[in-house]
Amino acid sequence: MGNSVGTGKQRALVIASVFVTTLWNLRFFLNLSKGSGEGSKPREPLVILVWEWPSKQVPSISRDVCQELYSITGCQLTTEKQLLHQANVVVFPHSRLQPGRDKLPKEKLPGQNWVWVSLESPSNTRALAEWNQTFNWVMTYRQDSDIFIPYGKLVPNRSATVNIPAKTNLVSWVISNYHRTQKRAEVYKNLSRYLHVNVYGKANNKPLCKECLLPTVSKSKFYLAFENSIHRDYITEKLWRNSLLAGTVPVVLGPPRANYEQFVPADSFIHVNDFDSLEELATFLKTMNSSRYQQFFAWQKRFSVKLYTDWRERICSICAAYPLLPHGHLYPDLQSWFNS
Repeated sequence: MGNSVGTGKQRALVIASVFVTTLWNLRFFLNLSKGSGEGSKPREPLVILVWEWPSKQVPSISRDVCQELYSITGCQLTTEKQLLHQANVVVFPHSRLQPGRDKLPKEKLPGQNWVWVSLESPSNTRALAEWNQTFNWVMTYRQDSDIFIPYGKLVPNRSATVNIPAKTNLVSWVISNYHRTQKRAEVYKNLSRYLHVNVYGKANNKPLCKECLLPTVSKSKFYLAFENSIHRDYITEKLWRNSLLAGTVPVVLGPPRANYEQFVPADSFIHVNDFDSLEELATFLKTMNSSRYQQFFAWQKRFSVKLYTDWRERICSICAAYPLLPHGHLYPDLQSWFNS
């Protein structure tokens, strides 16, 4: 009897939540469709509460930061937890959810949508099993996320010209967290048998200051854009900033080539898996002539690199996506989804 009563209450809460969400969506779309003519009431702003800020450094946030910085109207961003009861969306970065549920609000309001946020790969994401039936939306680097937040992208730029920085060495790599068990450590060790790699970063006791990274890396013809783990769509700043923005050719280790080609042109990078052996890859890099090398920069004639580094921009993107998101949906098994 006790279980059936509990189940009945749960069903009632679900029905109430869906009902309230439906009313909110209807109101949202009606207000969105209203013109700004005389007599029309301005639609209520969407309130997004960031429960914990994703990064250690919390930037200045005004209520209208989305409009002020990114021209996204009708949206208010806040980190004030006392506004929980006004929030339409609550954002929870996974890194701040540890060690468990005690950091979550005690209750979830009907019609309120919770967002799980992570830029880490599944290999570096712990304790997902306890978050079943908790979050409505996911916000990750995965293209199939409800809110897709890549590390970077290429944006059209027809007036762009090819700019290849002067080169003084062949290959470089910046690495801070070196673990011998990682695939990238194995590949580097074997590749370095056939060519010299200029290694920088904490792992090699050659840390680079923030302003020094790009000028240093740009002097290399090639950059080892090796991801710390291999997962679908997990293509990080190692490609976008350290390689393409720096003006060097990325040698990538990550998901398959076809996955990279969903983000960047096929002739803009070299994939480790393009070769039968690392010796063959090393020979390809060492013997490349100037004409062939310049072809890797053809993308610069059509595109420029946009980096996503500001969490305010990422979170404000929820506002633009909100009308099209699946309201009332819950992820029954977050771990299974993220590891798929």
